[in-house]
Amino acid sequence: MRGTGQNATRMNETFRLHVEALHPAYERLIASAPFKYADLAKQRVPERGVYLLTEGGRHLYVGRSGNIRQRLRSHCAVSATHHKAAFAFRLAREACGVPKATYKPEGSRAHLMTQEHFQAAFEAQKARLREMDIRVVEEVDPNRQALLEMYVSIALGTPYNDFANH
Repeated sequence: MRGTGQNATRMNETFRLHVEALHPAYERLIASAPFKYADLAKQRVPERGVYLLTEGGRHLYVGRSGNIRQRLRSHCAVSATHHKAAFAFRLAREACGVPKATYKPEGSRAHLMTQEHFQAAFEAQKARLREMDIRVVEEVDPNRQALLEMYVSIALGTPYNDFANH
């Protein structure tokens, strides 16, 4: 039976190894040279890992992806839709005073995108994201990616990460 006997008071060895790798990866992320979205094509960006978005020295959001380059395009590209640019959509909701998402027709994502003022806010927030500093660190293991995303978010207090159940 799991969790009983001699090992009940010790951390799982595999998990412990993952945890011990978090802080060094965090330090590599923080020490990495920031770049802007406009410079993405020129950057050596790892395929898989964790990225950090910072504005004016304030760390706002940390994410993870199996394709960082594509994920950053999803956040920032002019053509990115509200389905792909979730962070910009959240910032637009905040800018428009719509703090909570809803699944009702009124106030839904689709409904908000029919509102001209919301569309303008969404476009403005994608432009804002394009001006943020981006840092990346490679992490190929998806479990360690998830742990690192949480670790960085907690360590930096990123205000836009939400690990609540939906």
